[in-house]
Amino acid sequence: MTSPELARSRPRPRAFWADARFFLGLVLIIASVAGVWLLVTTSRQTSPVYAAARTIVPGDIVAADALRVVEVGLGVNAPTYLTADDLGDGLVATRTIGAGELVPISAVGDAGSARTTTVVVRSATEVPASVTAGTVVEVWSAPPEEQGRYGTPAILVSDATVAAVTRDDSMIGGGSASLELVIARSDVSATLAAVAADAALSVVPVAGSAP
Repeated sequence: MTSPELARSRPRPRAFWADARFFLGLVLIIASVAGVWLLVTTSRQTSPVYAAARTIVPGDIVAADALRVVEVGLGVNAPTYLTADDLGDGLVATRTIGAGELVPISAVGDAGSARTTTVVVRSATEVPASVTAGTVVEVWSAPPEEQGRYGTPAILVSDATVAAVTRDDSMIGGGSASLELVIARSDVSATLAAVAADAALSVVPVAGSAP
């Protein structure tokens, strides 16, 4: 066999880049499998966090009787929700938390720093059926005038949250209602003054504020 024929019959060494591409593909496959396994494992892990057992309005004490424990798969978001380790004395809601909603830590605060309080007012007009605990309303006030008349209504409180409502559906009540409202402390003086002056108070739900 001649030298050229012998050279052609010898196997050529495998190129290094071909081996590198093989190992790179193997690494990618392993990484993909590991990623899928980690995703499935994480999705199956659940954490015990609190959900609201009822509608909690701003200023309400956030205690165990207003909460229920649920097991949910939150992954990396778990630390942002209230757990038994976070629950302590003196916690109040800083915003409305709907019944069944997971309780974010950002929605509670220290009672000592609360900027709201509750007052009870009686509406002089019928309160819409859509107004329930958690509904955000405006409070309008019409000052009393002579001979049982009232002046032009004006907004007394622009942002109040209904904590409770008791309707008087009797013929004597005329559809009026008594409402416990959560209002800013800065609005307390004017509200109490209007109540003391026998002003005609009315509540108007803010659009899109249903709990």
